Amino acid sequence: MATSFVLTIIGTDQPGLVEAVAHEVAEQGGSWAESRMARLAGYFAGILEVSVPAERAPALRRALGALEARGLRVMVEEVPEGGVPPLHYTELKLELVGLDRPGIVRDISAGLAAIDVNVAELSTECTSAPMSGESLFSARALLHLPTSRSPEELRDALEKIAADLMVDIEIEEAAE
Repeated sequence: MATSFVLTIIGTDQPGLVEAVAHEVAEQGGSWAESRMARLAGYFAGILEVSVPAERAPALRRALGALEARGLRVMVEEVPEGGVPPLHYTELKLELVGLDRPGIVRDISAGLAAIDVNVAELSTECTSAPMSGESLFSARALLHLPTSRSPEELRDALEKIAADLMVDIEIEEAAE
């Protein structure tokens, strides 16, 4: 029987951080399932799912904790046996672009939460607008719309927010 963990890792960016985590997982006979990692503001941050034989789970926890000596903090969350119950939803992609200003993510996420939409993935960035040089904010998200809600309901809610924020929003069904 295997134990699954979701790990959150963060440390000052330097070569070998991914290898250090992968080494400890492999040393305990574990398997690296899924991950998302990025460099942000000089830090390396990631989230990943690993599984390890149940009898080796305590040793993996200790080994990951020891990585703090290398400047890598690892938070370990055990996945409940049987996993998390599945949600019933329609998967949609959201793209947003507009001039940067405080509160964009707060306002959009509040609008999504108000109609029970789950943000499964979110990627944002600020760049210079080509002509004006002003800060341009863009976001891409993968949304899980409950089957009890309609895509039109989501569009209506986001169009009102987009008008207030003066941003462009596009929503489409995610490719299967």
